Amino acid sequence: MKRTQLVFLVVIVLAVVVVGVSYLLRQSGGIDNLVEGPQTLEVRVVTCLPVEPFVREAARAFNAQSPKLEGNPIHVEVIPMDGLTALGQWEREEMAPIPTVWIPDSRYLVELVNAAYKEKRGRDVFLTDGEYRTRPIATSLFSWGIYSSRAKVLEAKYGDINWRVIHDAAIAKGGWPELGGQPDWGYFKLVVPNPQRNVAGLAAMIAAAGEYYDKTDITVADVTDPAFQAWLKELMGAVTDFSIGSYSVENLALFGYSAGDGGQLMESELLVNMAGIQTRWADPLVIVYPEYLTWFDFPFSVWMGEETTALEKNAALEFQKYLLSAEVQKQALQRGLRPANLEVDITAPDSLFARWQPQGAVTVVSRTTRMRWPSRDVLQTLLRWFELNVAQQ
Repeated sequence: MKRTQLVFLVVIVLAVVVVGVSYLLRQSGGIDNLVEGPQTLEVRVVTCLPVEPFVREAARAFNAQSPKLEGNPIHVEVIPMDGLTALGQWEREEMAPIPTVWIPDSRYLVELVNAAYKEKRGRDVFLTDGEYRTRPIATSLFSWGIYSSRAKVLEAKYGDINWRVIHDAAIAKGGWPELGGQPDWGYFKLVVPNPQRNVAGLAAMIAAAGEYYDKTDITVADVTDPAFQAWLKELMGAVTDFSIGSYSVENLALFGYSAGDGGQLMESELLVNMAGIQTRWADPLVIVYPEYLTWFDFPFSVWMGEETTALEKNAALEFQKYLLSAEVQKQALQRGLRPANLEVDITAPDSLFARWQPQGAVTVVSRTTRMRWPSRDVLQTLLRWFELNVAQQ
């Protein structure tokens, strides 16, 4: 064989090899990786509103560090969504695209969604143990936030502030003068977020039921009892406007007494808005902790379905580690949240808890009785009662 023929044959063989290898790589997806290089790992985080500012700021700082996993850039996107809205979208299978992570107000909501999907898919989509287990990124308590002048009048007449005291104030036919307050205060105005759009509104009804029955676990029979329903309707009748939805404490800061005299609200939101209230209004808020405590634990919950890749799930864990780092948890503390990282000192002089101790904020909660979140049946019964008896009026 002549030399030129040999060279030509070698070239043909090499060409066939290259084409064959390219075909195999394309079939396996490898050629795309060779051409396009590392793929950005998108971590979509659907987060409830009370911690959205904290999570969004942390995501911005995390993205600014250009984090990578196995050579692939990580980018975190934060999507705000109330916990009850997200619950509805999950259960109707309308959550699209499926997020990599869900941070609702409470682990209770994660358990409801997981139970629904486990029935459909035969396996857990959110885990309670192992590397991908659901973990709180911070906590907050439900507490009474009431203007100081109003709190003094109620305590002088009734003693400790609780839901029964608030109910009696709400139905006082003579308004504040009957209670010992000023005539120009009008009638007692309760602040409760809309339970159809805010987990805190639902929690308020559960807490009221707990004090009414003097127990921590509420049943469907409790909710449907006519005497309790009449009592709850009188109580909810003192709410001036449910249309304010998720921003009850902000409205107290902006509009003062016209927005309400007080209500049971999230501790973190009260602390964050305390300075604004004192700046705008001569009468500051006081914080009072109820006998039965409601905890919000804001769980970082990684979706374990096939809609997200293993690398995306691991990228989510990288962001979780960042959120739980001491430096970032100090930022949570500055937003009135109780850090999940126990290395962070909640009693630090610059914390909102220390700053607002004169207004009733406490770093160590002495009361340990905890309200239990309701079953799915109780949840639906409460929301249906609200729809029929309050929302439509």
